[in-house]
Amino acid sequence: MDSRNQPLTEALFYILLASRKPVHGYGIIQEVDEMTGGRVHLGPGTLYGAISSLLDKGWIVLYSAQPGSRKKKEYVITPAGRAVFAAEMDRLRELAHNGRKMEDFA
Repeated sequence: MDSRNQPLTEALFYILLASRKPVHGYGIIQEVDEMTGGRVHLGPGTLYGAISSLLDKGWIVLYSAQPGSRKKKEYVITPAGRAVFAAEMDRLRELAHNGRKMEDFA
């Protein structure tokens, strides 16, 4: 199965969403915390493992980096990452639409 057609983990979903503009790792952590009201907290290990995976897949790219400093690297979503994100949004909309059918039986 093509990885672009697989559901995104919640962490990957929010990292792609946060990287819609250039952002550094700590900025991603802060934005995800804010977007989810603290429900989703990305630890550094999870974040940088996910960033490595997203870079390998070509869904984000290194936007800028200060030599010798991990903290000063900024990432941004690629067109391929936007396509994956859009496909995930379509999948989630379908799930929500079909899930609403259960409300008819409540």
